[in-house]
Amino acid sequence: MTSCFDLTVEDKIARITFNRAEKRNSMLPEFWSDFPKAIKQLSDLGEVRCIVLDAQGTHFSAGMDLSVFAAADKFVTNSSTNREHLRNLILSLQDALSVLEKCRIPVIAAVQGGCLGAGLDLASACDIRFATEDAYFCIQEINIGIMADLGTLQRLPHKLPDGIVRELAFTGGKLTATRAHNVGFVNDVFASVEKMNEHVLAVARAIASKPPLVVSSSKECINYSLDNRVADSLMYAANVQSFIFDAEEVAAQIRKNGKSEHSSLKPVSLTL
Repeated sequence: MTSCFDLTVEDKIARITFNRAEKRNSMLPEFWSDFPKAIKQLSDLGEVRCIVLDAQGTHFSAGMDLSVFAAADKFVTNSSTNREHLRNLILSLQDALSVLEKCRIPVIAAVQGGCLGAGLDLASACDIRFATEDAYFCIQEINIGIMADLGTLQRLPHKLPDGIVRELAFTGGKLTATRAHNVGFVNDVFASVEKMNEHVLAVARAIASKPPLVVSSSKECINYSLDNRVADSLMYAANVQSFIFDAEEVAAQIRKNGKSEHSSLKPVSLTL
């Protein structure tokens, strides 16, 4: 438990729950060190198969807490040295959310109410998103006079039509859950938090039941394909598959899933 979120693990599913409901789950300065540390530990230990990010209260996250800006010396730009310090600060904040993409484990965001600013930066870095009917997404930064710089402008163009990304970035308007579902940003929309969480945990359990190396490699190949040509991505997939392929695991999974048409499949010996 930290000042920003609770962490529990059950049945190989880690659940990180933002716990500052009274402050709309805004992200305190310590969040930016505690959160990436928790994600990295979960990824490195290898005991968790899926991570669920959810929140207490009526809002997922209002984004960066204003106390982050209280250290005025961090945001001084009157010299080249100060500008370099600000650049390094921004890069460190970016890294704190990019861990969601880099970790081996699939990450699901369960969003209710507002998902604003850095909250949207975080949600856009997740693998899967579900939302309640009252959820909405907003590039809040432009509404307070700054440019979004922690990942939203870089990730949303891969997940939303270009015109919608630009509309959100330039106006600071809200993307409703219904519209987000219609354009494919969220996988499904639910009438209540309870129904959403029930479905999210069912999806997490389904992921946790699959061979972990295959799941993590699938995530790796999907991420690789976002920034590379199809031909390069196919070659990358061939390399990864040749590294992880396990004939005995394949046979075990087929038996487990009752694929009778393949019941005669036997483990093969791969030798040179």
